[in-house]
Amino acid sequence: MCGDLDEEESDSEIEEKLFGRFLAHARELLKDSGQSSPEQPADLASYMERLFVDTLSRSVRDGEQVGANGYERLAVQPVVFARLAGLLAGHLSLGEDPLRKIMEALMLGYAEAEAMDRAGAQAHQHGDVVVQD
Repeated sequence: MCGDLDEEESDSEIEEKLFGRFLAHARELLKDSGQSSPEQPADLASYMERLFVDTLSRSVRDGEQVGANGYERLAVQPVVFARLAGLLAGHLSLGEDPLRKIMEALMLGYAEAEAMDRAGAQAHQHGDVVVQD
């Protein structure tokens, strides 16, 4: 199928496709976020969404700026964000169960990426066969 990874593809071609997939998903999420105002959001949910959008924008920008090495930047970003999450969580009360919150957020991110793939596949459905680009 046209969406499957071909065994004959080189690592760099696969990485390019994976980075392209990330960019497509990120741009979709950023498109829906609109422009953030310079003011701090009043409620925590809005604050968290703005922080997510700001960080995602930085990830996209950093990957695009290095061009052909965009995937390499993408591959190290989760390590940096995990380190930051650990540092921040290490300063919270254990009563707030910070590890559980981090793991739930991590799994939510995985689920979002899969949902975006499924939504994209449904947009390209031909009869009973789903064709992925």
